Amino acid sequence: MTRVGVLALQGDFREHLNILDSLGVSTVTVKKPEQLGEVDALVIPGGESTTIGKMATRFGLIEPLRESIESGQPTFGTCAGMILLAGAVTEGDQPLIGALDVLVRRNAFGRQNESFEADLDVEGLDETFHAVFIRAPWVEKAGSDVEVLANVADHPVMVRQGNILASSFHPELTGDNRIHHMLLEMV
Repeated sequence: MTRVGVLALQGDFREHLNILDSLGVSTVTVKKPEQLGEVDALVIPGGESTTIGKMATRFGLIEPLRESIESGQPTFGTCAGMILLAGAVTEGDQPLIGALDVLVRRNAFGRQNESFEADLDVEGLDETFHAVFIRAPWVEKAGSDVEVLANVADHPVMVRQGNILASSFHPELTGDNRIHHMLLEMV
């Protein structure tokens, strides 16, 4: 049985666990480096990217996360997870895993009160996906190996690079498990 870990330092990791459970996979909360070797795939949830980055640094997870992803472990980052996976951010100073060849703009669509929902055409899905954006980032610039899977107003909001999938929105809040299923197809 496929086993998926969800980084559980801060943020909406419980919602990811619930949607993965609905897909019938075994799940585990990841808080220690050694747990990365016990899972077939990993989810880095939304939350506060600076807080998650600082906690990952404190728990000695940044380098093990980078190594797991670089070794091919399928990984999905949502919102703050996309930021943590990025090679660089346009502003601020925070720990980054740096495995995804993108430059990310934090809070690109605005503050909390400018959060929104939208129906997206996502490459690989037959029907639109109803996406929830909360203080969402967007991809400002993507490397040549990065495939853009969805856009909002000509800004990439979902990308894939090899074994990495990242979205600036929160599919775990919709009850629609199709994007999580995309991660499982990468295992």
